[in-house]
Amino acid sequence: MSLLFAPNLSMLWAGLPLAERFERAAELWWPGDEAAASLPGLVSRWGVRLALLNFDGGAMASGERGLAADPSRREQLRANVPFALQVAVDCGCERLNLLIGKRDERYSPDEQFACARDNYAWAADQAAPAGREIMIEAINPMDNGPYLLTTTRAAAGFAAQVARPNVRLQYDVYHMQRTEGDLTATIDEYWDLIGHVQVADVPGRGEPGTGEINYPFVLDHLAARGYAGAIGLEYRPSGRPEDSFGWLGRYA
Repeated sequence: MSLLFAPNLSMLWAGLPLAERFERAAELWWPGDEAAASLPGLVSRWGVRLALLNFDGGAMASGERGLAADPSRREQLRANVPFALQVAVDCGCERLNLLIGKRDERYSPDEQFACARDNYAWAADQAAPAGREIMIEAINPMDNGPYLLTTTRAAAGFAAQVARPNVRLQYDVYHMQRTEGDLTATIDEYWDLIGHVQVADVPGRGEPGTGEINYPFVLDHLAARGYAGAIGLEYRPSGRPEDSFGWLGRYA
């Protein structure tokens, strides 16, 4: 069985400088402009594949979860998109995750979703000539507050409204176990839309095998269906990151 795994730099080895983390991993949140500019050189230096890069999602450490649905941050987002796309192209990264953001009481829900649809469509149109895909990710509200897309069905419905062929779903098993469960049936239902998968266990968001999700079953299901993308290891390791990879043995 063959699956490709990509540890997430933003959650694993977080205490190390980016250049020292990069030899070990291959997906990450937006690291800031200066660090992002160093990514192509790090990819070349270490000979690794960058599987996913997030666009600027705001102050993630302070609880922000995306800019796409905030009319007041439109210019900030649109300044980041071409820069992030160029970094992705230079790194050979085919997918970028655009976080929609949280409910903002300054605007009506209709205003926020209209803003988000416009921003996703614009970003997708910028990405299309370079052959890049834009990911839409549903995120659980228990950990993240009033996020605007919390289920796979909602994310897929939003993608249909954006109506761009290079807009697809990022399916995070951890988030979806918390909000909807029924994991493999949901994966099957939305298979044609899923462009990237991420994993962590419930509760605690630790590595697979530390919680309730039957990861051998879920990952075997992905492999049997022929999933060819990377699986992002977006978890908080229970100890040293290097010691959290024992579960990967069956997929070596």
